[in-house]
Amino acid sequence: MNQTHSSHSKQQVAAISMAASAAMAAGKFTVALLTGSLGVLSEALHSLIDFGATVVTWFAVRWSDLPADDNHHYGHAKIESVAALLEAVLLALTAFYVAYEAVLRLWHGQTPARVEWWAPALIGVAIVVDYNRSHALKAVAKDSSSQALAADAAHFESDMYGSIAVLLGLVGLWLGITWADSAAALVVSGFVGYIGFDLARDTLSTLLDRAPEGMTEQVRDLVEREDGVLRVEQLRVRQAGPITYVAVVADVPRSLPQASVEALKLKLSAAIAAALPGCDLSLALNGVALDSETAFEKVGMIAAAHGLYVHHLTVQQLEERLAVSFDVEMDGATALDAAHEKATELEEAIRQGLGGDVEVESHIEPQPVHLIQGLHADAKTVSQVERALRGLAAKEKLLSDVHNIRVRRVKDGLFVHYHCRFKPNLRIDAVHAVVDRLENQLVAKLPDVKRVVAHAEPVGRAKHKL
Repeated sequence: MNQTHSSHSKQQVAAISMAASAAMAAGKFTVALLTGSLGVLSEALHSLIDFGATVVTWFAVRWSDLPADDNHHYGHAKIESVAALLEAVLLALTAFYVAYEAVLRLWHGQTPARVEWWAPALIGVAIVVDYNRSHALKAVAKDSSSQALAADAAHFESDMYGSIAVLLGLVGLWLGITWADSAAALVVSGFVGYIGFDLARDTLSTLLDRAPEGMTEQVRDLVEREDGVLRVEQLRVRQAGPITYVAVVADVPRSLPQASVEALKLKLSAAIAAALPGCDLSLALNGVALDSETAFEKVGMIAAAHGLYVHHLTVQQLEERLAVSFDVEMDGATALDAAHEKATELEEAIRQGLGGDVEVESHIEPQPVHLIQGLHADAKTVSQVERALRGLAAKEKLLSDVHNIRVRRVKDGLFVHYHCRFKPNLRIDAVHAVVDRLENQLVAKLPDVKRVVAHAEPVGRAKHKL
């Protein structure tokens, strides 16, 4: 919907609603004065408040559509939020007054005069009108993101439910239930109060520039997953009428050529505009020096985007450039030329993501089988492995003991699992050196062993449960 058509639709539906609420208020007041029904009076007051609110809304939507000027750089859209907040206050006052009168009548046992047939008939007409106006207002409010029209829709919706309660109260009076009218008025006050509270909460969120639900995460993810972006440094999102204002400051490698920075900026702008149509975007890309932390993060993100897993990632800061190396896992059945092509694509993506002038080198490894069939090894094999492992462990001074030794036979050989303990303050590189040495020695002594998994624990802690 273009801006001119949207503005015309908003003003038209606001004007019709103003006329409808005036007619409903006049009709309900007539019934209230003739019957003395507090339920009808409460609805009449509600409709009178609605009339005042629709007048405010009509002026608000006309003012909010004025373009930005030298004194209002973001336009005038927030006048709708101010109007909606005013309507919420009026609803709260109405709810309080009606509840107060209802409680007094229940306490003193007051009942209205005899109810004529045309009283509920008028309330029925009001229900139909309220439903129609609420539906029409909601549709235009959604299309134009108008808070003032949404507030008007809430008014008419609360009117509709309130009128239903009043209608039930009048029926109760016909049936001789003297307190039915006051009870209906209390129900009306509850509806009005709830609608007012809900409206005030949403309006205050907009006035306080609370970011729309989920939008910050959506924009951050969209920007950070783009090759060439290191991280989002600052992100601000706020809503003003139909316009979403987005301000993004992101870091990119300072070594990235200016032409690439401009191309990246255009690409990001198009992506954000596609995700948030009609948004007002401010996007800045700052060139920063790469460090190992940002390089590690970016390489992991790029590899994940390519569906590949990398490990043993190393980033070296040389005098003239950055050097990145890593192991990349692929299916062992993949042909070398296909695997090399995938690795080359990943290397180029990392090179571009880190600024272009980066040395990138990968080592292709067969991906471990995630699920293999295994059987418990026979007692003789288990005994042989246990003797060999304990004998080798006895020679390691840093190692306290080995326990929970398990041996499984798989298609290609034996898998050995065991737990061991070390001093709590021992560095993990020293621990790894010991278990790595044990694995190499055990494989050399028993060639049928294909894999050794060691679980290291600190002495003094409870042993790990299997």
